[in-house]
Amino acid sequence: MRGWIIASAVAAAGGVAVASWWGVRRLQVQHARSAVGEPAVAPPPGPQQVAVVLNPIKYRAHEARMLIEAACRGAGWPEPLIFHTTKADPGHTAARRAVEAGADVVIPCGGDGTVRVVAEVLAGTDTAMGLVPLGTGNLLARNLDLDVTHLTRCVYTAIFGRQRRIDTGTMTLTAPDGETSTHTFLVIAGVGMDAEILNDTSEDLKRVVGWMAYTEAGIRHMPGQRRRRVEISLDDADFQTRRVRSVLFANCSKLPGGVDFIPDAYIDDGILDVAIMSPRSLIGWVAMYVKIMVQHKRQLPVMQFYGARKVSIRVPEPIQTQADGDVVGPATQVDVEVHPASLLVRVT
Repeated sequence: MRGWIIASAVAAAGGVAVASWWGVRRLQVQHARSAVGEPAVAPPPGPQQVAVVLNPIKYRAHEARMLIEAACRGAGWPEPLIFHTTKADPGHTAARRAVEAGADVVIPCGGDGTVRVVAEVLAGTDTAMGLVPLGTGNLLARNLDLDVTHLTRCVYTAIFGRQRRIDTGTMTLTAPDGETSTHTFLVIAGVGMDAEILNDTSEDLKRVVGWMAYTEAGIRHMPGQRRRRVEISLDDADFQTRRVRSVLFANCSKLPGGVDFIPDAYIDDGILDVAIMSPRSLIGWVAMYVKIMVQHKRQLPVMQFYGARKVSIRVPEPIQTQADGDVVGPATQVDVEVHPASLLVRVT
């Protein structure tokens, strides 16, 4: 009799597990991707008011300013408005002042953090954003196929380039004390190990070797890193429990080093690509690495992808979070949403 009870319990648990797996997997094919990459169009004709949100401590910041001022003079346009970021204010006030001054295009000159802050202000408006990447990762610029190694070309595109609309994402965090905060992201946000790696990356090493500093921190975090129990809901479906290392929310997916993390993640399809990563051993990490580098389509048990417009995550213990490479703090609940075609950007 006892054997039958145990067998029945195992069968019931298996049935719940299969149903739960199928419920999440079904969401993956729920959305049909629309045509991606709408044609970029020329900006309105005539002189434009250019505004610059400049991180003055970045390498080549002064050079970027000089190039922008020279380009505006050469075109016979008004002198660009220059606003500086500060340690206390990474650009929110500067970007708002630029919009209030009637700027036609606002150009963040800095790293991914400056770009993210400016985009947060411009999202949902008709003011265009140009990009002059001066950071370590320059994630959005890479995904828009800008030549991040050629400053003059980036300045020309930011001022005179065509423009198109892209999606943005927001991540709302509920902190352990119950306070909430919302952060815009353009490329990839995440919870778990990826955020912990970013939080533990040496700033001194980043200045010396650039984005490769993240690799050093990642290697230090792999041994002994335990999986975390999280509850995940996609598109307001029932919460399902998983044990994970990281959950990533990708608006697009090109990373430094030529890595295309999720080849099917498009920047203007109105969908977030959700990557759930749960390796338990070195074999799992190797399998994930091979999948990313070879870009084969088959799902791995330790790395699964889903499409969703909204994602909610709950955790019993605070988990670290990041948005476009910026650590934004621990949370007990994370609510993520995509905002289709909400940001106008200048492209080649």
